[in-house]
Amino acid sequence: MSNEKEGGTLIDALRQHAGWAMAIGILLLIAGLLAIGSPFITGLAVTVSVGALLIVSGVGQCLLAFQAGAFGRALLILLFGVVAVIAGGYMVTQPVTGLASLTLLLAAYFVVTGILAIITSLQLRPASGWGWMLANAVVTLLLGAMIWRQWPLSGTWAVGTLFGVQMIMSGISLLTAGSTVRQVTHAAAAAAR
Repeated sequence: MSNEKEGGTLIDALRQHAGWAMAIGILLLIAGLLAIGSPFITGLAVTVSVGALLIVSGVGQCLLAFQAGAFGRALLILLFGVVAVIAGGYMVTQPVTGLASLTLLLAAYFVVTGILAIITSLQLRPASGWGWMLANAVVTLLLGAMIWRQWPLSGTWAVGTLFGVQMIMSGISLLTAGSTVRQVTHAAAAAAR
């Protein structure tokens, strides 16, 4: 019996824990709405979190470099580690400036991704759904251009708002999945009676 539980599918896990999936989905929705309601504070929190992760990553790389012989074969690993620690420390101690930098990086990412997605969608032109891919690419490119054009002002809203939207979408996904599994389970139980 325990092997069956361990080897079960995601659907089985959701069926057993649909209530938890729905509850977490609701919490993510609320957190996403709060993040969108205060995007600057959310952006600062994201910046400090990214900075802390960079510090941990950098320290790990430095330790690895010293284990492998830092001044020989692992000099590049040591340099990457030091850069990560410095960048992370800067983001943690100067979160407003770090947020502006993250926003600029986000804008560049959207612009490049949008351009590449436009090229890809045009290469897929006769295939079904290429238009949706093109529309998504254009929206991504325009979003990147809008963030870039409004920078550094966009730093006060872009990262926090996008993080909030992502949390809302995750919450909706979990809520929908839990609700659907619960409905199917109840319908199957009613049909078995």
